[in-house]
Amino acid sequence: MLSSEIINVWPHNLMSEFIRINNCVSLFPYVSIDTKFPGTVYHQINIPKHSMESLSPAEFYAVMKRNVDALKLIQLGLTLSSSDGRSHYSWEFNFWDFDSDRDLQNPESVSFLKRQEIDFLKNKQQGIESWVFALLFRRYVAWQGKQLKWATFHGPYDLGFLIKILTGMELPESLDGFMMLVRGFLGDEVYDLKKVVRDFGLGGGLEGVVRSLNLERVTGRRHKAGSDSLMIMRVFFELKGKCSEEEMNRILQRFKYRLYGLS
Repeated sequence: MLSSEIINVWPHNLMSEFIRINNCVSLFPYVSIDTKFPGTVYHQINIPKHSMESLSPAEFYAVMKRNVDALKLIQLGLTLSSSDGRSHYSWEFNFWDFDSDRDLQNPESVSFLKRQEIDFLKNKQQGIESWVFALLFRRYVAWQGKQLKWATFHGPYDLGFLIKILTGMELPESLDGFMMLVRGFLGDEVYDLKKVVRDFGLGGGLEGVVRSLNLERVTGRRHKAGSDSLMIMRVFFELKGKCSEEEMNRILQRFKYRLYGLS
């Protein structure tokens, strides 16, 4: 049975929701994540933003690292799903860290997120401190990471911000060092659906793929982390239903850690 509820998480329910997540993961081994952050402010010299695909993985990582190190996380969405995709639960964690009046940002991106009804003032006044989230994530989720299958869509920045807050440090200097940390926290099965959908003749952003698959967003708003994490999960299982289990396993085997821009 699908749960259409997205649980908004603030300091008052942070512990209870992590305990709930801890109790769920053995029965819900598929996890999708999405993050919202204040855009990107650094780009490769002489490379337009829309041409980032032309960068080598090391160049892409250098740009990503510079942005992630300099910026602060606004939201993180997390969806857990059963192995058959019929049951899932979603959370939206709202962070205190970013101050829209003072912190480094891409103004266009922040204005866009405001139009999606992200309440920056409420986040600043009532949000979760990222170090507290990190402590509970490591205690209740990361230790089980190796038994879970993780899905992202255009995932390097999502994983970058997650690793930044879990370690409380800037990202490693090298791409290899970053990938070692991701494996250490999340295990061996991490997928970027932006890569996987190409095997199904699909492309573009998450919204375009959702439309191509005729999926309906039953709850939440586009471009909010909880709702987008849920749609990533729904895309994953929609693709899974289009081929045999054996064929999907072959596809997933090929795309393990094939992250957009980093491989």
